[in-house]
Amino acid sequence: MSSKNQTQFVRANGLQIAYEEFGSADDPLILLVAGLYNQLVRWPVEFCELLVARGFRVIRFDNRDIGLSDKMDGQRAPGYLRLFLASTFGVGVKTPYSLDDMAEDTVAILDALKVRRAHIVGMSMGGMIGQIVAARFPRRVLSLTSMMSTSGVRGKGVASIPVSLQMIRPVTKNRTALDNSVAIWRMIGSPAYPLSDDKARAILKAESQRSNNPASYMRQIAAIKGAPNRVALLNSIKVPVLIIHGQQDRLVPVCGGIDTAKHIPQAKLHLFPGMGHNLPQPLLEEFAELIYKNCLVPEAERSVRH
Repeated sequence: MSSKNQTQFVRANGLQIAYEEFGSADDPLILLVAGLYNQLVRWPVEFCELLVARGFRVIRFDNRDIGLSDKMDGQRAPGYLRLFLASTFGVGVKTPYSLDDMAEDTVAILDALKVRRAHIVGMSMGGMIGQIVAARFPRRVLSLTSMMSTSGVRGKGVASIPVSLQMIRPVTKNRTALDNSVAIWRMIGSPAYPLSDDKARAILKAESQRSNNPASYMRQIAAIKGAPNRVALLNSIKVPVLIIHGQQDRLVPVCGGIDTAKHIPQAKLHLFPGMGHNLPQPLLEEFAELIYKNCLVPEAERSVRH
């Protein structure tokens, strides 16, 4: 069993990817795919351990361009106005990398770890990536859980203007990037499970000390905004699918989760009142149990090793 504090690295899709592992290598794998500008630490250790207790090997990793994984230094993202036009009116835009590239990274991690099939759990942008993996690489996926994510359909799961503006608020002499991040957490967090500014600041500061790469923020936004809708992909998914969404999500409003479920006939949709765009600690046990039930497939399907 790997230590939860031990960062390891694999070569995947031409990149060095950082990951951490929990549980036994003999158990079915749950691969946790993080969201926009989220390092692997956004998946709480407690959540990983709850999944391990249910019989899974769990891996959380840093997506490309974030955390301790390789950065796309020198590649510039389009400006936010151009990205807004791309997502709102379908205007073509060239981005440093795409969600499809990140989906290929995810599958390449399985290759590097010699894992044939895995359960994919993604939150926010990670849910989008997971959707693509489940659709494009069906033989590699046992089940999909898409948390607080969306289908990519225009007008579904789109942040309000105040939230969008806060997401790109510039740093000033009197307002640091950390101040901005805390303000975002305050706006998009879970009203029924509030997190104090001091607690949020401590979490975000520790994450920044682990790795800080502001340029990757807009590159990952570009990957999201430049992506086409995934309706055709969603329609093709055959594995068990669980959709989890907060009813008070202000970053990816709940209509995004509802629309995702609409396009996957077998999807199970669970909406949580009072939940915003985060993983509230009081709900982690319920999340783990729902994921466990979604992963229940015939034993022959649960073998993930070559």
